[in-house]
Amino acid sequence: MIQDSTFDFLTDLKNNNHREWFQANQKRYDAYKKEYRQLTEAFIAEMSKGDESLSQLEFKDCSFRINRDIRFSKDKSPYKTNMGIWMSAGSKNTNLAGYYVHIEKGASFIAAGIHWPDAADLKKVRREIDGFHEDLEAIVDDPEFKKLYGVLDRDENNSLKTMPKGFDKDHPAIEFLKLKSFTATAKLDDKDIRDKDFVKKTSKKLLTLKPLVEFLNRALTTE
Repeated sequence: MIQDSTFDFLTDLKNNNHREWFQANQKRYDAYKKEYRQLTEAFIAEMSKGDESLSQLEFKDCSFRINRDIRFSKDKSPYKTNMGIWMSAGSKNTNLAGYYVHIEKGASFIAAGIHWPDAADLKKVRREIDGFHEDLEAIVDDPEFKKLYGVLDRDENNSLKTMPKGFDKDHPAIEFLKLKSFTATAKLDDKDIRDKDFVKKTSKKLLTLKPLVEFLNRALTTE
């Protein structure tokens, strides 16, 4: 369960996203960091019950600095205004698929998979789909997957308009092969975040995506 003080801190930071306000509210930030660590460690412990590959993760592997990288961004706001938790067997600095929890008042969600893989990794995933598309079809056709996530995320930026080079236009997995990112996402309400069993209930939802994560990591770790 997220404390109201955490939501309030992030909301106030969003409305006062500058260094002077942040420095004046250092004690609030310290309390936020404490809850961030506690929540992340609770997720690692709960998720590891269903996915042992996460059991060696630590807070530093799953958390993000509050400072934004503004070097190449038009938005020069210096601070992130959400809490993010990334859980992957490869931690933050590898290309492996994993699970993500995004906490932001009115805009929270959970997701899993691999987001915008580079060209080499995208080629590996497409090769896996080419040879074993029945496995991916079984994952997304699972009733629980459909109930919680519907379909793999898809929009005009995430899907090619034509078949990728090297694949038959009549391939039975054409819609999967066109994807450039492989994730499934579900929204969370603020009341979900405040639920006393938030970590347990959310972990159960995320672990529905374990087969997707395993399929993608099988592709990414196969030479």
